[in-house]
Amino acid sequence: MRRLQGLKNISWLTPRQLNRLAEALSTRRVAKHGVIFDKKRSPESAYVLLSGVARISCSNRKGERTLVIMVAPGMIPGVPPEVIGIRYRFRCEAVTDCQIGTVSLATFIEIALGVESADFKHMAASYSGRWDLVQLRCSNFMGCTLEERVALILLELSENFGTRDRQGVRLTLKTTHQDFAELVGASRPRVTEFLASFERQQLVVRDGRQLIVRRDRLERFLAERHSSANDPELTEPLAS
Repeated sequence: MRRLQGLKNISWLTPRQLNRLAEALSTRRVAKHGVIFDKKRSPESAYVLLSGVARISCSNRKGERTLVIMVAPGMIPGVPPEVIGIRYRFRCEAVTDCQIGTVSLATFIEIALGVESADFKHMAASYSGRWDLVQLRCSNFMGCTLEERVALILLELSENFGTRDRQGVRLTLKTTHQDFAELVGASRPRVTEFLASFERQQLVVRDGRQLIVRRDRLERFLAERHSSANDPELTEPLAS
C-alpha cells in the first residue's frame, strides 16, 4: 500500500481504496526486455508498474515495431481500440527489471469508481473512444498511400453509418467527394479517381447517389497492400 501511495497517476485514490487495491493485486517480476502484456492479454486486465521503466510499442506499416510511449511507475495506459483495416499489435515491454501488479479491469473500476465495469466502458467509449480512433487513423495515414486512405475511410464510414444490403453495406450518410477528400487530406479529383477505380474493381457499388461498401473485399485489399508494404521491392511511394 505504501508503494501504491507513491504512484503519481493513482495517488488520487483514498487510503481505503488503495488498501483494497493492494489486497487485490497479483504481483510478479518481469526481467529486462520481457513482455508485460500484448494486445491479446490486455483488454480485461489493469496493470500497475510498481517499479522499473516500461515501454509500449506497436507495428508500423512496414511491420516494424515502433515506440509509442515510455511508461513510468504507476497505472500502465490501456491500449486504444484498433482502427478498422489496420493491425497495431500493441505490446508493453520491460525496459529495466520491473515489478508488475495485475488486477482484473472490472475489479479496478469497482474499487476506484464504485461502478460496474460494463457501464464505465460504455461511457468511456461514448465520451472519448472516438477521439482515440481519430488519432490512430491520422497517425497511420502518414504511412499509407492515398488509395489505402480512401479504403480506410470507406470502412470507417460503413461501420458507423451503414446498413446491411444484399450487395454489402449501404452508406446511409450523404457524403460528397469533397467530404471524402477532406477526411483523407487530398484533392477532390484524386479521390474521385480512386473511388472510380474501386467501382471498377467492385470494391464498392454505386446505387444512384448512394455507395454500397463491400467490406470483405476492401479488407482483403488492405491486407494484400499491407503484405506488399512489408516487401521493400513492392513498396509504393505515398500518393499525393
